[in-house]
Amino acid sequence: MPRQVLSEQSSGIRAFVALLHAHATATRQLNAQLTADHGLTINDYEVLLRLARAPERRMRRVDLADQVLLTASGITRLLDGLERDGFVVRASCDSDRRVVYAVLTDAGVAKLNEATNTHFAQIDELFAERFDEDDLETVTGLLTRLAEPAA
Repeated sequence: MPRQVLSEQSSGIRAFVALLHAHATATRQLNAQLTADHGLTINDYEVLLRLARAPERRMRRVDLADQVLLTASGITRLLDGLERDGFVVRASCDSDRRVVYAVLTDAGVAKLNEATNTHFAQIDELFAERFDEDDLETVTGLLTRLAEPAA
């Protein structure tokens, strides 16, 4: 891409590119630490966390896929690994045979608790290295506004 085109990008495009780069960098670093420390990917962790917060520690697989931004096949592959490790089990729905639930096991709760302490500390460390409290408040406010529906 010609240098002129790059230099003429709007501030919105530059901000978007910076957001994508920051997300990729932070996710890669935190994913590597979670995998090394606990044998979980960041997506595994998020699924365990969402199931732990769900009523009866269960969610329809399709709803879980929507919440963690995975396709149907992506959530199936992810849950297959968590099932092999004993962290999640499948459960059917009594009223609708087409519905399949993912249910967090006691072993999954234990793994989540084990990973949460170090993962949260790593997140805090990642941000504390780069931002002071005022910066964090500003970033949080800006990103929260970005996540809200447009007026």
